[in-house]
Amino acid sequence: MNPQPEIIVELKKIPWFRELKPQHFQRMAAIATLRRVKAGETLFHEGDKEDYLYIVMEGRVALDMFVPHRGKMRFYTVESMDVFGWSSVTPVVHQRTAGAMAVMDSLVVALDAEKLRQICDEDHDLGYVVMRRLANIVAGRLMVTRLQLIDMFARPDPESGDD
Repeated sequence: MNPQPEIIVELKKIPWFRELKPQHFQRMAAIATLRRVKAGETLFHEGDKEDYLYIVMEGRVALDMFVPHRGKMRFYTVESMDVFGWSSVTPVVHQRTAGAMAVMDSLVVALDAEKLRQICDEDHDLGYVVMRRLANIVAGRLMVTRLQLIDMFARPDPESGDD
């Protein structure tokens, strides 16, 4: 399967794709599609079945989750060249752990998560590069989440009367 020229152009803009061997790049391109999303459009909901790993090429995408007693809360905004939907590539998680909605008109690359897991299993060199990149993303998100939790617990809920 030959990828469309437009997807090749977009993938070559992604810094970590530049470190891929040509055959690995072609395999990634073969499972990738471009998706244009309008501001306010939902890419997926928390609890949806996993399907794609996304990379923002242009625009911004908000990630949110339901928090008891607080409702749906945005916890991260994905910017250009950032990845989201990474839990779809893990072997254990089988549903979305957050929701994603375009904050502005955006262009995203969608990588088929099932096929990505399959090619990483088949080619451990490629799998190592992909999983190393995803581990860095997860570590960064964990740090951001920890800082948000510290901030949230440092400031009591204004509706609770704890001032």
